[in-house]
Amino acid sequence: RFAVSVGYWNDPYIQYFVRQAKERKAPEINRGKLEWEWEHLTGYYARVHGVSYLIKAFLEKTECNCQIVNLGAGMDTLFWRLKDENLLPRKYFEVDFPMIVARKIHNIKSKPPLSKPIMESHSGDSLLIDSHSLDSSRYSIVGADLRFSSDLEEKLKKHSLDIHLPTLLVAECVLVYMTPQQSANLLKWAASTFPVAMVINYEQVNMRDRFGQIMIENLQRRQCNLAGVEPCSSLDSQRERLLLNGWENARAIDMMKVYSFLPQADVKRIEALEFLDEKELFEQLMQHYCICWASKDSSNL
Repeated sequence: RFAVSVGYWNDPYIQYFVRQAKERKAPEINRGKLEWEWEHLTGYYARVHGVSYLIKAFLEKTECNCQIVNLGAGMDTLFWRLKDENLLPRKYFEVDFPMIVARKIHNIKSKPPLSKPIMESHSGDSLLIDSHSLDSSRYSIVGADLRFSSDLEEKLKKHSLDIHLPTLLVAECVLVYMTPQQSANLLKWAASTFPVAMVINYEQVNMRDRFGQIMIENLQRRQCNLAGVEPCSSLDSQRERLLLNGWENARAIDMMKVYSFLPQADVKRIEALEFLDEKELFEQLMQHYCICWASKDSSNL
């Protein structure tokens, strides 16, 4: 929300899910903290644009005749942004823990700018909504635990998941919180369920070096355990995980590379928002996150 309020990218919907960030102190008061925040904001910018680029490429290839399953979606606003751009897939699913889902549904029900687009895109029978799930003809939110794929499949099918439609699965900083076996099961389930599919995974990489170890220690101090850090050892291990679990083609690039691919005019614009000349930390941070994507394509899209 803070990145959006400063102007890194446009998202008119995030304000309905996240309270306004506290006001920030002047740069000279806390320069070290500001540098760290700047690295993260620019990192978020690269993540949002990188993931969005791949999603839109998939929507283009399938001419929106597809479905998207956003795994561990949290308070993500992608459904509303795609609707604004006239890029909605045939159906858009979100999955998260029931507690998170309940909070999101409460926000949607109580805020017309969120509920109206769902009603506008809905057709057919009456819209189903209870405390832990929402199901309309174009948008569904499902409360489920991603570590149990049979339970997940059953709940998605109840919300009209069509396994024969080209399917895009998106996981941003999700797999790293499961054990390697649990994330392997989820990836294997997706690869074996959909004949035409793509998965996009954004998470940590190069976690075995000193910088990676410091990141892990910092998170542990905040009681945040990365149970699935093992496959995040390198870009090769990230790719390998996808290939070993049934995906035909897989690629992985670190976020520094993603950043270099972004439209340079826009990069110059965001660097001017809060220009800081210490870029070494930024580069290190960006080399410790990556976007991986894999596909399985029986109809040669």
